Amino acid sequence: MAVLLTAGAAQAETVTIAALGDSLTAGYGLAQEDGFVPQLEDWLQEQGADVVVTNAGVSGDTTAGGLSRVGWTLTPDVDAMIVTLGGNDYLRGIDPAVSRANLDGILAAGTEAGIPMLLVGLSVGGNYGLDYKEAFEGMYTDLAAKYDVPLYPDFAAGLRAAAGMQEGFGEFMQADGIHPNADGVDVIVAAIGPTVLDLVAVVE
Repeated sequence: MAVLLTAGAAQAETVTIAALGDSLTAGYGLAQEDGFVPQLEDWLQEQGADVVVTNAGVSGDTTAGGLSRVGWTLTPDVDAMIVTLGGNDYLRGIDPAVSRANLDGILAAGTEAGIPMLLVGLSVGGNYGLDYKEAFEGMYTDLAAKYDVPLYPDFAAGLRAAAGMQEGFGEFMQADGIHPNADGVDVIVAAIGPTVLDLVAVVE
């Protein structure tokens, strides 16, 4: 009986998810409570999940920055990790091969730590040509398969669905046209939330 009670207590422990990312994760330009991490945590808790989401987002960070931080992000209390990086690599035109290697290192670190992960990709424009776009978007698919982790293909999928088109969701964006406003984050969270809930279930 004591063993059963101990097991039950362990199952009831709060799940801690680290969200490793850039300004989209950090909540750039928003009140703290309106950012991606607080809104995601609230959404998950509303679904009955006993979860805490920690904000490991740094505005301006590239995949290289994420790789440099992943070691100290994965503290002993972290049970799972969401990886949302690549937007700044794209904006700077960084070679997708370089971004791929950095993401590979991040996923390798998570695998070594023995934690479940969710990789979040990005759908990008054709500014640098079709080959770049295909290589950039393809790295997420390839790495998710390599490490056998779930892939949420496009961080902005919820916005695209809400707008009903590939572009033109200005009502959900801040003035810079890059970062979502509070309503935009709400739409993003509602779309990605079920996938994150699946991640929580794996931990539990």
